[in-house]
This record gives sequence, C-alpha cells and structure tokens, in this order.
Amino acid sequence: MITEIGIGAGEIWHFLDKHGEVTLTSLFNGIEKPKELILMSLGWLAREGHVLVRFENNEYRMTLRKGS
Repeated sequence: MITEIGIGAGEIWHFLDKHGEVTLTSLFNGIEKPKELILMSLGWLAREGHVLVRFENNEYRMTLRKGS
C-alpha cells in the first residue's frame, strides 16, 4: 500500500505543479485514483512539507510549497 500512496503523491505533485492552487474537488476530478488514496497521498505530501493545505470559502485548497 505504501507504494500506491507514494505513486499517488507523485501524481498530486505533478498535478499541482501544472495547475497551481486547486480545490480538493478539482484534485479528485483531475487524478484517476480512489478518493481515499488521494487523501492519504495528500497527507503524506503535507506532512513532508511539500504542499500547503488551507480551508477557505467552505472548501479545501492546496498548492505546492515554494521550493518543493
């Protein structure tokens, strides 16, 4: 499972690198993985300090941390 989470994290990183700041909904729609796997991968990236996640206007938004 850790391999799948890592692959998902890579896909999220590339998606954010291409699209900039996105909502959680657009991340779910843009990456063809189960939502649970996307959330685990996003958590990994956030814990490692590669992404910033914030809640604004009733939705989660995320972006790559500068220098990642």
